Amino acid sequence: CFNVTAIHALTEDHEIWYTYVVSQDLQKSILEPSAKSYRKSAILVQVRDLVVFTHVVWRVMLPIHIPDIISLTDLIPGPFTRPHPAIWRIVFGLSVLYFLFLVFIIFLNWQQVKQLMYWLDPNLRYAKREADIMEYAVNCHVITWERILSHFDIFAFSHFWGWGMKALLIRSYGLCWTISITWELTELFFMHLLPNFAECWWDQVILDILLCNGGGIWLGMTVCRFLEMRTYHWASIKDIHTTTGKLKRAVLQFTPASWTYVRWLDPKSSLQRVMGVYLFMIIWQLTELNTFFLKHIFVFPASHALSWCRILFVGIITAPTVRQYYAYLTDTQCKRVGTQCWVFGAIAFLEALACIKFGQDLFSKTQILYVILWLLCLAFITFLCLYGMVWYAETYGPRGKSFSESEDCNYTETPDQASEEFYDDLDVNDDSPMPRRRVKGSRKTKSINGLDGQ
Repeated sequence: CFNVTAIHALTEDHEIWYTYVVSQDLQKSILEPSAKSYRKSAILVQVRDLVVFTHVVWRVMLPIHIPDIISLTDLIPGPFTRPHPAIWRIVFGLSVLYFLFLVFIIFLNWQQVKQLMYWLDPNLRYAKREADIMEYAVNCHVITWERILSHFDIFAFSHFWGWGMKALLIRSYGLCWTISITWELTELFFMHLLPNFAECWWDQVILDILLCNGGGIWLGMTVCRFLEMRTYHWASIKDIHTTTGKLKRAVLQFTPASWTYVRWLDPKSSLQRVMGVYLFMIIWQLTELNTFFLKHIFVFPASHALSWCRILFVGIITAPTVRQYYAYLTDTQCKRVGTQCWVFGAIAFLEALACIKFGQDLFSKTQILYVILWLLCLAFITFLCLYGMVWYAETYGPRGKSFSESEDCNYTETPDQASEEFYDDLDVNDDSPMPRRRVKGSRKTKSINGLDGQ
């Protein structure tokens, strides 16, 4: 009896042992043909395939971590500096590795993909689709407190918390509510492909849209308002002499250095900007759809590490992606999207491509009319939302901006402070008719926001 799980730790010595055992077994099967020897030969062939596959995977997976070290030192920094720019360089490097991993997956066949999943977790051999073991949208007319309270589980909390994080990223009530409503419509239009999209009306409207989505949006936007109104004066930890102050400053290192007031649209927005927001909505919905199609096609539960690790990773790389895309839409001097932004778009496209390749049986049931209606409804609701945002801006005007005009920038001094520093920065020579600029490093510089400005 061969222990297949022990194959993961095989070395070259094990391969030599395997070659010897196979040769001995083949000699016995030739001299003493029997059903038992044939079964053992079949097992050994499976072991050989698993040995080869294991070594191929390790030889592919281990060297690709070298770009992590390169990204730590050589890649360009992203839009964020907290808690440290090196962390966001690593995040970008990991997103590139995930992109390459998806390219690798697309060139495999279905059997190889399943073998890779079983190599990661042997328990996935016994995994079943949630749609095959659960019923959805049954007895919707029966509404009881027990049934409503049973829906408030860990997934409801993650739903609420997820929308809080989305509101922190988007920072717009209009876009958040539009994405929330259009996602529920997306579930309706793709319900013929994914049975778990079927929900009772009270579950979809009251629990999802109003409570989980609405509560999360309110919480996220409340945090945004709080961060916008804060005054950011970052002192260097070297200038703090108390232990409590040093600990507090260390904790504040994991908070934003500044906060941007976000305004996706204004009354003078161009058509290109409007279409850019619509494309943003499409990519967002596609990323959400990939989450459900991946676990349905590749058969792993929502509670599995493959599911929630991907969700956490996509959430992390979404933060710099949204920031770069917003700068591209609103800043006229920005001529192209950031690197993290287009890598995120490529990841969403490759995930959808992998779902289509390995889920041909599922997508053969696609109703093209539903997809067209989904795109039209998404466009109509998006433009309706954008019109409402423009009307609100024209009627009530923009809010006053806070101290932080851009993400992760230094604190902006008042004109008096700037002029005072300017004249302090000049040394006037009595023998020279023109003032000359002070030599760098000749006088102590002033620290602004914890950064030493010259």
